[in-house]
Amino acid sequence: MRIIFLNSMEKKTGEQMPIGAQVWIGEDEGVWRMGWNELSADEEGETLWYEGESWSELLHVYRHRLAVKLGEGFRPAIDGIFHEREEGKGKAILAQKLVFYSELNPNETLFTELSAWRRRRAVAERKAPYLIASNRLLRLISVFQPRTREELLQLPGVGESKSAEYGEELLELTQQGERSFIFPLNWVEGTLDEEEFRSWLYKQKEVKYRVEMEKFGLRRVMLEAIAEGSDVEEMCRRTGLDRRETVELLEDLEKDGYELESLLITELREVPEAEQTAIWQAYEELGDTLLKPVLQRVYGAELPLDSNVEKMYEQLRLIRIRFRRQGSGVRSAG
Repeated sequence: MRIIFLNSMEKKTGEQMPIGAQVWIGEDEGVWRMGWNELSADEEGETLWYEGESWSELLHVYRHRLAVKLGEGFRPAIDGIFHEREEGKGKAILAQKLVFYSELNPNETLFTELSAWRRRRAVAERKAPYLIASNRLLRLISVFQPRTREELLQLPGVGESKSAEYGEELLELTQQGERSFIFPLNWVEGTLDEEEFRSWLYKQKEVKYRVEMEKFGLRRVMLEAIAEGSDVEEMCRRTGLDRRETVELLEDLEKDGYELESLLITELREVPEAEQTAIWQAYEELGDTLLKPVLQRVYGAELPLDSNVEKMYEQLRLIRIRFRRQGSGVRSAG
């Protein structure tokens, strides 16, 4: 076997001798292998992380398993081991440190109030709560308790649009109680242990890479189902995803150039031709980036209470797949 990549790792363990390790990738007659050798004073243990013919799959497994080890405290002899651009400095790294600080210093009382507010808004706007605000953003707001719009905008995840739409209501909730610090929040960096922060960062990568690894496997299942002529419902059964997640994954496949027209014909056969035409024209006039304006253009700003909004959005996504593939040309008949 030819070893094509090798990096040494080390984990400090207090006063004891550091634990050494090596991560390696090798190739033998078209078969890729990847493993982890952990060295101690007494023995050497090797774990095979991957064996197969797919370099892409190997890379997904590599990133996830390595992030786990880095989160445990191992550090590489050579940086850049994720084969991607590492986090930079400035605003991006400060944003991560604010998130880390908020997780170390939770304000559960205010977080609970903000979560209740989010549920009310989600019901009123008939959208998923995470589209109003993520748990991470609510955690940041609960911990740093911004008092003004200017302070609110300093939190990562808050832009002008979100601030304009929800800022007044959020600030009403954050005015309660005392606050022992001031904005701007540059002081946060000086309160954190850098090594603990690095381990936390790697654990965030672990979550990210696990999702990517699982998504890679789901893509493979989806492509097999498409080749067999399966519909969305069958894809949901095979993958364990709900319909929205499945259709979003189909959108990703379209971006990568996979042919989905046969599936679209099957899924859209019950959508009236006039309705499909109206959606297509709305995309031509409004663009295909945002779905809500297209939904309102086609179905009206005020939908009946018994409307199946999720189904409407699914149809918009499916037609958007076709629209993006064909541009503003002639639409294929369903």
